Amino acid sequence: MDLLLFVCVVFLAYANGANDNFKGVATLFGSGVSRYRGALLWGTAATLLGSLLAVFLARGLLAAFSAKGLVPEAVTTVPDFAIAVAFAAAATVMLAVRLGLPISTTHALVGALVGAGWFASPAGVDLARLWHGFFLPLLVSPLLAILAAVSLYPMLRYARRAFGIHRETCVCIGREVVVAFPEGAAVGAEAALAHAATLPSVHVGARPTCAERYVGRVVGIEWQRVVEVLHYLSAGAVSFARGVNDTPKMAAILLLSGAVGAQGGVTLVGVAIAVGALLSARRVAQTMAHRITRMNPGQGLVANLVTSSLVLGASALGMPVSTTHISCGALFGIGTITGRGRWTTIGAIALAWAVTLPVSAALGAAAYWLLAASRF
Repeated sequence: MDLLLFVCVVFLAYANGANDNFKGVATLFGSGVSRYRGALLWGTAATLLGSLLAVFLARGLLAAFSAKGLVPEAVTTVPDFAIAVAFAAAATVMLAVRLGLPISTTHALVGALVGAGWFASPAGVDLARLWHGFFLPLLVSPLLAILAAVSLYPMLRYARRAFGIHRETCVCIGREVVVAFPEGAAVGAEAALAHAATLPSVHVGARPTCAERYVGRVVGIEWQRVVEVLHYLSAGAVSFARGVNDTPKMAAILLLSGAVGAQGGVTLVGVAIAVGALLSARRVAQTMAHRITRMNPGQGLVANLVTSSLVLGASALGMPVSTTHISCGALFGIGTITGRGRWTTIGAIALAWAVTLPVSAALGAAAYWLLAASRF
């Protein structure tokens, strides 16, 4: 049974990497600061570092997701329970990967714990602990992210303008900038083409795209360069925070078998997360980077600052928040304040969040029932 548990946890970590790893760097790709491969490698490296250090920085999450206190301690030592939880959460997350929808591994794990726990424990699940220790942080964290993004972005925009930094929207062909519009000017596709068509450097049949850049200096440094450097650092911070926050939740299930120690468990999970990201992250990456909201580098930077601050703070407190909910919440907030949010995609993501828990709970209950029945 230890081997089966091992396989299920590795499957879960792989699915987590495929669904979650790009969330920290989605703003890099979505705002045009980085290409897909570069963003993915940066996010995966930072996540792996967070995973390896999680045993020191987020030990409280190892305890929280061992399920002790949620169900009787005797239940947590039953191999079937741990296997059912890992399999149900992994299957739920992998289904979302196939659909290109960013969901919460934390949410899937909680659902699986509840579903398997109801069948495994005659006493059921401690509903009070479930609400205060799991549901409340999961419900509040995306709302905090939305409010933080909506509040922080206008303040930073005002500060930028006060320093004389202006934003231009450019019509580009390949890497050549051929015409620029000042901040606030109309930059619809037709208007852009009308201006660009008068320039001799625009070739017939070329497909122009719009890009935004910052013009101005702060203490002698080009602001565009400053924003890009900070954007990369903030994306790394989000990915690092995700590794710290998510890895212990999955390693905790592996530790129930007693076959590995805490450091060995988080190392194994961290490596599996990285492999899942490198092989299967593209579908969710497209959703996160391009289908939630249009963004420029400054807006992406704000979203990352909000996400990294909330996730790292929650990890230090041992609160099982969802990196997915927070990062998506920050993007929802940016889309709201800029008027660029794509509400059809946001609605589909919200629906996926709503069904994650019941789906994983049903799978957890079914998996535990099948494993228990196979012993007779």
